[in-house]
Amino acid sequence: MKTSVVSIDLAKNVFQVCALNQAQREICNLKVNRGDLLNQLRQFSPTTVAIEACYSAHPWGRAIQDLGHKVVLIPPIKVKPFVQGNKNDRNDALAIAEASQRPGMQFVAVKTLEQQDIQSLQRIRERLIRHRTALINQIRGLLAV
Repeated sequence: MKTSVVSIDLAKNVFQVCALNQAQREICNLKVNRGDLLNQLRQFSPTTVAIEACYSAHPWGRAIQDLGHKVVLIPPIKVKPFVQGNKNDRNDALAIAEASQRPGMQFVAVKTLEQQDIQSLQRIRERLIRHRTALINQIRGLLAV
């Protein structure tokens, strides 16, 4: 199927996949189970696949790139202005597609597995430092006379 962009609203078990044609008209906007997502994307000719950036978007992005698609991740704050109507998966997927088509849109690079591992370690270390500092401050406050 010939499309200009395919957008995916990631969720826990059921994803929403929206495809726009060259005239920016909606071709399809359907629910897809987690296990069927890659099979569904194989039906599209290589195109741009837009996903809202989150931690789970990176593994999906790598898998979708392996299918031959170009993956762009969009920060959630950049997608929000494009949501029309009530917030639901269908409208979110359409908003992701529309946001990806805007000129000057800033995208997030798909991280490699190694980059995600390093980021996880850095975040764990930062959290441990915050907890240690909070504990020190609490003890200091309790012992102050």
